Amino acid sequence: MIKSQVKAIVDRFFEEGVSSSLWSDRLRDRYSVEVPKHQGQGDFATNLAMVGAGIEKCNPRELAARFIELAGEDHPVIERWEIAGPGFINIFLKKSIWTTILAEINRQGEGFGLSRQGQGKRVLVEFVSANPTGPLSVGHGRNAIIGDSVARLLEATGFQVHREYYFNDAGRQMRVLGESTRARYLEELELEHQFPEDGYQGSYITDIADQLVQESGAELKDAPVEFFKEKAKEAIFADIDATLKRIGIAFDSYFNEHTLYEDGLIDDVVQSLKDQDLVYEQEGAVWFKTSALGLEQDRVIIKSSGEPTYRLPDIAYHREKFKRGFDWMINVFGSDHIATVPDVLAGVRALGYDDELITVILYQFVTLLRGGKQVKMSTRKATFVTIDELVDEVGVDALRFFFLMRKPDSQLEFDLDLAKKQSQENPVYYVQYGHARLCSIQRQAAEQGVSLDFSREVELGLLDQEEEYHLLKTMADYPGLVADAATDLAPHRLIFFLMELAGNFHSYYNKHKVLSDDRELSAARLYLCHCVKTVLKNGLTLLGITAPERM
Repeated sequence: MIKSQVKAIVDRFFEEGVSSSLWSDRLRDRYSVEVPKHQGQGDFATNLAMVGAGIEKCNPRELAARFIELAGEDHPVIERWEIAGPGFINIFLKKSIWTTILAEINRQGEGFGLSRQGQGKRVLVEFVSANPTGPLSVGHGRNAIIGDSVARLLEATGFQVHREYYFNDAGRQMRVLGESTRARYLEELELEHQFPEDGYQGSYITDIADQLVQESGAELKDAPVEFFKEKAKEAIFADIDATLKRIGIAFDSYFNEHTLYEDGLIDDVVQSLKDQDLVYEQEGAVWFKTSALGLEQDRVIIKSSGEPTYRLPDIAYHREKFKRGFDWMINVFGSDHIATVPDVLAGVRALGYDDELITVILYQFVTLLRGGKQVKMSTRKATFVTIDELVDEVGVDALRFFFLMRKPDSQLEFDLDLAKKQSQENPVYYVQYGHARLCSIQRQAAEQGVSLDFSREVELGLLDQEEEYHLLKTMADYPGLVADAATDLAPHRLIFFLMELAGNFHSYYNKHKVLSDDRELSAARLYLCHCVKTVLKNGLTLLGITAPERM
């Protein structure tokens, strides 16, 4: 917010310089205004002179001096300009400017940080999309939280978001699911059976079979595998749906893979590729000539067994996304999809669509730690830990917070012991405790009869401590940070922001009394704390994390 004001000031002086022939208009839109990385380098800095020097064929410090001379010293917002290093222009603001952010936060309340930058563009976010062959694992959990947080950020910044789950209910893995369930059903009845060599071993399969026995006895002993597949799919998806609802995730639609086959869309894609001479047969398999589309090697899209590989239905599915008219399509995939993504995008291009409208977020998998050692086994669910087990142990808030603490493409170590600690070592506790502490300050003020009416006149000039400026500057960054995090699909940045804001508040609170005998100072600091509380709550709520009032 304040950054945009400063950028507008720099832009105005730039235009005046163009009018005065101090530099060329070729510099327009090539420079930026950013927050310096180190203290003492100003509140903001611009690289205008650095960028312009190459175009103007002059020394960047000389160009910076021209800019500062043009800007002058008398300005209602800028305290001073300084030339730094090879030609950066550091910008120091008048301290009174920072307190103006408080009125905006107080006025906008829950709306502070929201924007319309997306201009209502339609975005499809596809995430989770786990095969309905078992409960959601920890890896699926990271997918779910990243996808939901990306969707929340886009909604907060004015995009029209549609959440979709691609339901992989076709292919070999579903047949194996049916065979596994049928074998366990016959086993429950003590009848002859043969468990598939690569069948699903989890106890959830036995639970499904046991339920079928309770409902139908031995009546299903001659039922086909397809019947058991459907029953298992229904039961497992009900479990998946319950888990997602438990962690606050709901979808707008589910796209069933089997419809791609039933509606002839798979065959249609193959024919379209054949028409362009991009498909050929070799050794009984059907190959997609991706080498003709700039990739290193061709890929099999239909095996010699007649079964499509993942690439073919994925290409068909993405074509259906385009047909629905979305402006932007976002997929959240595990890093094991890294080899298939270029092939699917090549297929999309071959079908005549703009693959640049598709963004793929590839996330690394999760390692659970307990006592500093990796957790390898679940006590109840085969060879993986489920989301439900993780929520049972650490809660939904810690689950969401910890899954977002690293960039998606970074390996994530989820420390179970840390996530359960009721201390400031635990980052989610640290942030939530900041909000609870702020609520406690307001309760104390009310008990002492101090006014919490923040619409009245407050002497903000009393907020002159360094820690107060840190809080003001951090809060001023929030709207821009939300906007950038949405554009870059980077919800982890909001986690870092919340930790920074909470840290600045805790440092401030430990050094300065908010409530004192000085009523004017107390009023100013209460106003500051009220705004910090608002921003903390807005950030937590945006990510689906609660902002407790007591801890």
